[in-house]
Amino acid sequence: MATKIIILGLLAGLLTGCTPPPPKPIDPATFNGRRAMSHVEALVKMGPRPAGSPTLAKAATYIATQLEEAGLSAHEQVFTSGSPRGPLQFRNVLAKTSRYSGGTGQVIVVASHYDTKYMPDINFVGANDAGSSTGVLLEIARCAASQPDIWFVFFDGEEAIQEYGSTDGLVGSKFFVEDLKSNNQLKWIKAVIVLDMVGDANLKIRIPANTTGSLVQHVFEAARVVGHRDYFELGDGDIHDDHVPFLHAGIPALNLIDFQFGSAPGLNDYWHTDKDTLDKLSVRSLEIVGQTTLSLLARLRAAPAR
Repeated sequence: MATKIIILGLLAGLLTGCTPPPPKPIDPATFNGRRAMSHVEALVKMGPRPAGSPTLAKAATYIATQLEEAGLSAHEQVFTSGSPRGPLQFRNVLAKTSRYSGGTGQVIVVASHYDTKYMPDINFVGANDAGSSTGVLLEIARCAASQPDIWFVFFDGEEAIQEYGSTDGLVGSKFFVEDLKSNNQLKWIKAVIVLDMVGDANLKIRIPANTTGSLVQHVFEAARVVGHRDYFELGDGDIHDDHVPFLHAGIPALNLIDFQFGSAPGLNDYWHTDKDTLDKLSVRSLEIVGQTTLSLLARLRAAPAR
């Protein structure tokens, strides 16, 4: 009789469904700065990667392949949009981990752009902008592939061809947000973390003022936990980057960027020049940002749903 009761109880559990065990905690120490740098090196070796170019498509394939090797299923959002150069084809690359919560307001988006600015007169390889953040995000994806409710997104078309406007710049992130709207998925997103220009050997992440305030506090605490608090501070101005379309849609969003990338403190004279090369970057800087972002992901996953 007792055996029969046990069997019936097991059957009832199977029929009603059981909550899967929670995933293992995210470990920031698993981030490998050398691996991240190898991705940057691979992208730089391809050369300039402006939107609509064959090299951009090659970079997208590289990113998708690396995500697949990390155990994720990658796909591309391919679309055509107007630009100062006429209609161009753009391609965002996405990978989503499994869903655990089953509820809304739980998904965390971690993003970077991977295109380089269209600069036909110079060999702009974009080691820092945005090779560095792309390499970091690929390594973050490897470290967090088993974590639920995380979307890794690589945006095309962040760079403006002439000047940021309705049809120039932030093209991939705008399309992504509009796609969320059309699928009634804005409510799924808990927070967005955008990485950009994070490889400078003289690293100082200055979080722009147009960032959700609660996320800034989470960053500072996440950095403190992994021993990197001194590398993060709040800037005094806004920055037009891929986090902006999310803010406009009412989604909490954060931009981690070191916008002083130059030959001396306070300067930005390497930005959008042929001096944006691998020798200006540091494995240690990639590691600092990668470990802090993983620490931040752990904090945000534990936070209440939006």
